[in-house]
Amino acid sequence: MQRKQRKTSSTKTSSEIGGSKSLIKIIKMAHPQWGSMIIGLFLSLIGVFANLLAPKYSGKLINLFMGKQGMDYQLISIVLALFIGGALISAVGSFLTSVAGEQLVKNLRLIVWKHLSILKVSYFDQTKSGEITSRLTNDTTQVKRLVANDLPNFVTNVLQMLGAIVLMFSTDWHLALWILLAAPVTLLLLLPVMKFSRKVGHATQDAMADFSGVAQETLAEMRLVKSSGAEDQIISTGDAAINRLFKFGRKEAIVDGIVGPMMSLVMMGLFVVILVVGALRIAGGQSTMGTLFSFLMYLFQIMPAFMVLGTFSTTYAKTQGSTQRLAEILNEDPEDFEKGKTIDVEGQTLQIKNVEFGYTSAEEILHNITIEAKPNTIVAFVGPSGGGKSTIFQLLERFYNPNSGDIQIGNQTVNNINLKNWRQQIGFVAQDSAIMAGTIRENLTYGLNEEYTDDQLWHVLQLAYADQFVKNMPNQLETQVGERGIMVSGGQRQRLAIARAFLRNPKILMLDEATASLDSESEAMVQKALEKLMQNRTTLVIAHRLATIVDADKIYFVEQGKITGSGSHNELLKNHPLYKEYVQEQLVTQ
Repeated sequence: MQRKQRKTSSTKTSSEIGGSKSLIKIIKMAHPQWGSMIIGLFLSLIGVFANLLAPKYSGKLINLFMGKQGMDYQLISIVLALFIGGALISAVGSFLTSVAGEQLVKNLRLIVWKHLSILKVSYFDQTKSGEITSRLTNDTTQVKRLVANDLPNFVTNVLQMLGAIVLMFSTDWHLALWILLAAPVTLLLLLPVMKFSRKVGHATQDAMADFSGVAQETLAEMRLVKSSGAEDQIISTGDAAINRLFKFGRKEAIVDGIVGPMMSLVMMGLFVVILVVGALRIAGGQSTMGTLFSFLMYLFQIMPAFMVLGTFSTTYAKTQGSTQRLAEILNEDPEDFEKGKTIDVEGQTLQIKNVEFGYTSAEEILHNITIEAKPNTIVAFVGPSGGGKSTIFQLLERFYNPNSGDIQIGNQTVNNINLKNWRQQIGFVAQDSAIMAGTIRENLTYGLNEEYTDDQLWHVLQLAYADQFVKNMPNQLETQVGERGIMVSGGQRQRLAIARAFLRNPKILMLDEATASLDSESEAMVQKALEKLMQNRTTLVIAHRLATIVDADKIYFVEQGKITGSGSHNELLKNHPLYKEYVQEQLVTQ
């Protein structure tokens, strides 16, 4: 199947509007600690107020020193209190908003993680796991950065800039005019840079997600890389992804390289102008040294605000992209575990009636599939690879719904049965059964809510002929099996999967060529375990071993998405030439 293509907006405006709406929606869903955030912002504003008053009183102090009127300890105390108090209050405010931000990102990750856990299998078939991981980590962090850091900084800096300009005019409007004239000039210079940085910020997030996808996919299959001698290929793939990321990083560096010197140039220009104009006004007796000193302090407060305006635009663009991608995940329809009846499927006939199915509308995989599995019988599916056998199993697991036709158990349509209840009664052992990182105990009880004693676990291990190798392990049930069960062999991994199936005690058992990839010794052990597991339960098996096929109560031959023959082994030998040829091939190879 082809990977899902990333959706892009038709116009920049619609993208920005969608990003803003997504941002508001995501923040509301995350339920940040508004109390801490508001108090933190309020304290930060008090800090801004103290910072604005500090230059005014500092100017008075300078005038006092210039007039040689002695020390005014009360005025010195006020100046120190404004500087130190403002810094401390701002620090507390910043701490509170940061804590609220961490709470927000925690809530957001929980929401996304819970939603991911109930999404349909089709979503994971179409989306790279690395991209999903990037959404869960990088994109949620980007939202936190905006809400907890950049947005409060933006608000406080803008208010500080406006407050400083007002106080400048109230102190000496002649000098303040030069600041007012410089502001629009600076903004005009910054606007094209900000516009460019928004585009780059959005594209950088996409490139980072793509690189995460490539890296995770490759690193998860390093044994395949090594065994295939594909080092040069993955170096080339990684090089392309890293170079793409580098191109956007270089563009960000260009933005930073332009903004920094530009702001320094404007600041130095204003600094020189204020000094020259201020010196002339002092010489003419129209101003004082204290006023000039206050203006220079206000100037140093205003210029960082301009810098924040520039960087906030880039951060906001990145966050818009992040929230759009998070919204895409949260807008995906999840599986419904609430609706449907709870029934016991034991002793009931399983039927697939006239089912048509394709993973995409353009390509149909299964055509008019009709199958019946009576209670406590073994039904085998045989046929060429790619014929649709595993797809039938995916429909039975309800990972996908048929395009047409019906799947029934007894007289019930399976779509009317509660999904969790249905899957709890199915056991599945694949050709290469999945084992999660963790202990053997955790893998045996994976997905089960009950508590199990050690005796119960050893019993199912014994049934699966897995007890001996587990006993030989250093920590037995508490032994770590490694990522994807890498610390145990293929045969051991299959027997652990069979033990897990025994513990589930399923009413319907599905085996997808469970011994196909094993050596003869492991296959014999696994087959003995499977024979025990198949007793007294309805079993559907995708088979390649002749013994399994011969022992089946009914066999369906599947080729090119169609059932081209069904019946017992002897019936198919007489009536189905391709089945006869298939059996003869098995006799030769076994």
